[in-house]
Amino acid sequence: FHVRQAEKLRKDLLLQTQALQEYEMSLKLLIMQNVFFSFSLSSQFGKNSSWIMFLEEDTRVKLQKLHEVLKKFDRRKEWFLGKPLHDEESTIIHHYAFSENPAAFQYPDFSAGWALSIPLVNRLTSKIEEEPLKSDFTIDLKHEVALYIWEDGKGPRLTGVPELCTIPEHNPRAQYCATTVSSQSPLCGQPVKSDNIFVAVKTCKKFHSDRVPVVKKTWGKQASLLEYYSDYADLSIPTINLGVPNTERGHCGKTFAILRRFLSSHVPNTDWLLIVDDDTLISLPRLQALLSCYDFSEPVCLGERYGYGLGQGGYSYITGGGGMVFSREAVVQLLASGCKCYSNDAPDDMVLGMCLNALRVPVTHSPLFHQARPEDYAKEFLAHQTPISFHKHWNIDPIAVFNKWLKNDKHTEGLQKSTKDEL
Repeated sequence: FHVRQAEKLRKDLLLQTQALQEYEMSLKLLIMQNVFFSFSLSSQFGKNSSWIMFLEEDTRVKLQKLHEVLKKFDRRKEWFLGKPLHDEESTIIHHYAFSENPAAFQYPDFSAGWALSIPLVNRLTSKIEEEPLKSDFTIDLKHEVALYIWEDGKGPRLTGVPELCTIPEHNPRAQYCATTVSSQSPLCGQPVKSDNIFVAVKTCKKFHSDRVPVVKKTWGKQASLLEYYSDYADLSIPTINLGVPNTERGHCGKTFAILRRFLSSHVPNTDWLLIVDDDTLISLPRLQALLSCYDFSEPVCLGERYGYGLGQGGYSYITGGGGMVFSREAVVQLLASGCKCYSNDAPDDMVLGMCLNALRVPVTHSPLFHQARPEDYAKEFLAHQTPISFHKHWNIDPIAVFNKWLKNDKHTEGLQKSTKDEL
């Protein structure tokens, strides 16, 4: 699915290039798969190019307009260009950076595209060769890239470019934009039927009275097949005790017990497994639409992708709080590999990431899954999304959050429109 999307973008850009030969433009296109970020582009394109422009598969580009925009900047200097985002309050996904004044630091919205001048690319390449990346966790790449480039004031800050936009391409205001974005939820055919997704909710006795009722009042109604897994069998919910004691931190033992149960005769045979926490908020109809773009006969692992030790040969993993989606084939391969928890309280999502990395099964990122609350993301970043999930009940009314952001009815389109108009 993602390769097809990227190929569409490539073809469109090549057609535009052919139509703009009078501008003597040269354009080299590279599709990077399963790569978080790479400055190795310097050796490939650094000598004969002026800029490197990074696009996402849903970015739409008016090449002539982009060319005119980039000509405004002296290509011999170091430039970091993009559509700026900022935090309104310090957030865990950015390690509470700039807590005294979160709005002081700007970082690019990757959906609008972002550009680096070649002098900056060449310097960053030398920097990485001399001092390899040391960050353990890659959580929000756009913020971490901006921090790395800024380098505590030694490097350039992001320069905002108004023509790099995230409004839909058919919006009247898009005539002024060099880039736009497709904000529609992915749909590649008939949505996957709800009875073809088995939903596993991880909970424990102490949360039976507060978190489980939220699931039942909100998205739980959308599920055809759902089971609650706990350390205590409560028939009133009901919950199922898998024989794994509750742990305060990681839930690896419980998650692997769920994987085994999914392939057993105890549950209906379905193509997809969704594992969520009891404080995850999710739109199952939107997930059903998204899954129409994937082949369940392949080992698919889908959600919000984080990275661990990527600069030192680490691995990617699907962060659990936003929801982890597995095709049946992925679960079959995981369990057949013999991969297992080193302890019941090991971090389940990271152990699964290690297993998938060993199997050479890629984890597929979707920006529509969210490990944190809506408050933890920039407003303009969420404005061009139709989100699938959020996580955590901390300091919010989770039912109100579900109704505002995830309830799948006519309200959804109105929400997006009103949010964009407000911005």
